[in-house]
Parts: sequence; structure tokens; C-alpha cells
Amino acid sequence: MSTEQGRKKLRGPSWQRLLPLLLLIAGLVAFFALGLNRYLTFETLRENRAWLLQEVADSAITATLVFMAIYIVVVAFSLPGGAVMTITGGFLFGQWLGTAYVIVAATIGATILFLAARTALGDILRAKAGPFLKKMEAGFQENALSYLLVLRLIPLFPFFIVNLVPAFLGVRLRDFVIATVVGIIPGSFVYATVGAGLGSIFDTGGAFSARGILTPEIVTALVGLAILALLPVAYKKMKAKRDR
Repeated sequence: MSTEQGRKKLRGPSWQRLLPLLLLIAGLVAFFALGLNRYLTFETLRENRAWLLQEVADSAITATLVFMAIYIVVVAFSLPGGAVMTITGGFLFGQWLGTAYVIVAATIGATILFLAARTALGDILRAKAGPFLKKMEAGFQENALSYLLVLRLIPLFPFFIVNLVPAFLGVRLRDFVIATVVGIIPGSFVYATVGAGLGSIFDTGGAFSARGILTPEIVTALVGLAILALLPVAYKKMKAKRDR
């Protein structure tokens, strides 16, 4: 790389590299401007349940592809509605197929956002990073898979944040995809299972909210899985101390 090219790279990302991220931001703005957020609700699902279930019965493959396409868009554009979509997957396709479709679609959507952020801003942020961020980046990259699994398993951070941070810290695509697939399995299964039983709640006319799904018992189980994911990191540190 020539000196002039290096200066341009440090000066900032080109419009071509920014374009994917700008498109995602524009999509997010358009989503709210057009009022599409009112459709990603449980009330909409309740009102259209008969039609949706009939569509699944009449054309399962088409319904599956449409559902997954919408889910990919929701995740890639960081739209508020991931929990509703996951529960809807369980409602329409059952807990097992619903979980599988959600995992595939969520991983594809997350990867799109990850690649867009890494392409647009990853290099420039790392080039301008200070010593602390560089040290954090090195530590994160060394144990990226374990750290990402923890972030995926414990529902403390928004899903889109966990998609963006690894892009800025130089995490490899392979580690990101593996951690996403494995890390979202437990939560996706819990939400899809709730969705599979949602019809009975609708039948009784009861109100439903996703807030009560993550009970203390479920959160405790997820934290336990996260601790298991950190064991390789702890082992590496202990081994490094013994070898000194």
C-alpha cells in the first residue's frame, strides 16, 4: 500500500464502504417513519392468527421463506421486534421448527449487520483506537468465541449491540457466526416454546406480554451456560500463570 493510500484509509471510510451501513440506517428510519412498527405486535398476531395459520397450512415452504425473510430484515436493520418474531415462529411452526427457522434467520441477519459495520467503520475505528481499546481488542480476539457466547447467552445487552461490537473489535467472521448460532439456541427455544402455546392464551382472550418469559429460573440457567462458556478462558489464564 502506498503512503497516499494509507493516508486515505486513515482519513475515513469511502462512500462505497459506508453504503451498506447507510442503507441499514435508512431502513431503520423508514420503518418508524412509515409506522411499520405497529405491525410487529402480539395484537396484530392475535387479529391475523387464523389467516396466518391457514397460509402455513396451505403453503408451508412459502410461509417459511417469507417468515425467515422478514426475520432477517428485522435483525439486519436492528428493528424492535425480535422477541415478537421469535414467539411468532413458535406459534406458526411449533417449538422445534420455529426454533430452527429463527436460529438460521437471526444468524443471517446478524451476519449482514456485522459485515456492514466491519466494512464501513471497523478499519477506521481500529486505526484511531487508543492503547486501552487496542488491548481490549487483543484480549477479545484471543478468546472471541467464549466472550461472544457469554454475550449471546446472557440477555443483558440488546441483540444489535452484540452484532456491532465484534465488528469493531476485529472478530473473525467464523467465530462470530459460530457464537451466534450456538449462543442463541437456548433463548430462541424458550421463546419459540412460549409461542407454541400462545394459541391457548388467545383462545381465552387473555393478554400476553414477552416481559414475563425470562423468569428467574430461566435467567439462572442462561447464566450457568454463560459461565460454562467462560471456562476455556479461565483455563487459559490458569495455564499461562503456571507456565510462567
